[in-house]
Amino acid sequence: MPSLRQSSTRTMLTQFLLTLLLLHTQIHRITAAEDFYKLLGISRKATQKEIKKAYRSKSLEFHPDKNKNEGAAEKFAEIAYAYEVLTDEEKKNIYDRHGEEGLKQHEQRQGQGGGHGGFDDIFSHFGFGGGFPGGGGGGRQQREQSTPNINIPLRVSLKQLYLGDTIEVEYVRQTLCVNWQECMKANQECQGPGVKVRMQQIAPGFVQQVQQRDERCVARGKMWSSNCRVCPDGQTQSEKIDLTIDLQKGMYPGEPITFDGVADEKPGMNPGDLNFVITQEKHEYYHRDGDHLYVTMEIPLVDALTGFKHEFEHLDGHKFIVNVDGVTECDHVMRVSGKGMPRRGGRGGFGDLFITFDVDFPETLTVEQKKGIRTILGGRGSDEL
Repeated sequence: MPSLRQSSTRTMLTQFLLTLLLLHTQIHRITAAEDFYKLLGISRKATQKEIKKAYRSKSLEFHPDKNKNEGAAEKFAEIAYAYEVLTDEEKKNIYDRHGEEGLKQHEQRQGQGGGHGGFDDIFSHFGFGGGFPGGGGGGRQQREQSTPNINIPLRVSLKQLYLGDTIEVEYVRQTLCVNWQECMKANQECQGPGVKVRMQQIAPGFVQQVQQRDERCVARGKMWSSNCRVCPDGQTQSEKIDLTIDLQKGMYPGEPITFDGVADEKPGMNPGDLNFVITQEKHEYYHRDGDHLYVTMEIPLVDALTGFKHEFEHLDGHKFIVNVDGVTECDHVMRVSGKGMPRRGGRGGFGDLFITFDVDFPETLTVEQKKGIRTILGGRGSDEL
């Protein structure tokens, strides 16, 4: 029979844990509500357009294919989840009011029909792995999965990037069979798209969960029925869609133009994104680096010595004249302000044009030419050499 002292100790421990639980919940609600906004670098009053713009910028910065720094992949996943929440009106409202903990409990209620997974997670921080009896099972609810993103190279000219352009394309993707929901049957072993969990006895009185890959599982508790009559061709079918690509002035090579949720569809999953990745074709004369343009011009020796003027034709066809009055050294670089590419990111204006002059020296000179040059330049005569 437990002593009075043991009973008192347990009571104090229980009260202490409950106090920690309430404190943790309040702190989490106060601080977590700002995390997603800080993650995207936006204010709590940001519009959906501003949220989307910030997501594109941050996801490009931390994309694992471009950012090889440690932790970039985890940061990219956090950014994607923040964007998913803040662009869903219901989830955003819950997040703003109750923070990430309230959002997690909301997702668990949707996926499991209730439960107290949030309490279980909190107690796990203090070393109580089992949580409360009847809890959510210890661990975060898995985020809704998406089909893989599709990246397609978009070959464009330097002129198109200078002027901007509208490009019409035709894309074929896989969409869900119209009556696909009629082809699902109940199966409690399915824990999500492609994930099956079964119980396996390892010893008398002891069982363990074994997770397996099973493409027939399309959602929690739901499995695809093979040879379903309403979807004779399977889960998906081909669909041809027309897309309009808005190529903005000054866009950079490697920059994606994203169509959200336009990749292939699959039961139990959100469609991924379709990304058209800009690939710039080589120009005959101009070379681009960031917002600046570069060109090399060959000039004869006489122009290098006496000065000259030259008319250039820009990418959009307009012409401008460059005047050089003094002596031009070989490989001299001249900067022409405002004749580069349109600047991106709301900065306005244009970059600069850098002209490198390549002086073409004659291979031979006649005796008379040599004498004339010596006379003009005041060089020493041949008898003094």
